[in-house]
Amino acid sequence: MTYGCQTWSMTKAVGQKLRVAQRAMERKMLGLKLTDKISCKEIRNKTQVSDIAQYIAKQKWKWAGHVARLQDNRWTLRVTEWQPRNCKRSRGRQARRWRDDIVRTMGNTWTREAKDKEEWRRGAEGLILQWMDGA
Repeated sequence: MTYGCQTWSMTKAVGQKLRVAQRAMERKMLGLKLTDKISCKEIRNKTQVSDIAQYIAKQKWKWAGHVARLQDNRWTLRVTEWQPRNCKRSRGRQARRWRDDIVRTMGNTWTREAKDKEEWRRGAEGLILQWMDGA
């Protein structure tokens, strides 16, 4: 269900759909129905499964650190830093990009901060929770 989630642009709608699907799977694992009226927290305590949005945020954070530390000119680094030049942007609200979540949380200097692997890992826990609240 989360294959390749490191590269997703998470929006509130996508996060909500994933949470609904996860809760449905957990109810199926326990053999429960919606009509049983058991709260999500109680189901989560029984299954001991972590929240899918938190897992995705953690994976994306790890991938962002990995991409920022790349030394050579691989396509992953080039695509992350690429900015379209000679095209006109469409009207309306702009589509959310992969790096927008990270830039909103860490600022434009996130690539420099991610170079220090240990510091990047230490800052992950609190920032992932902050990141999820803003998504």
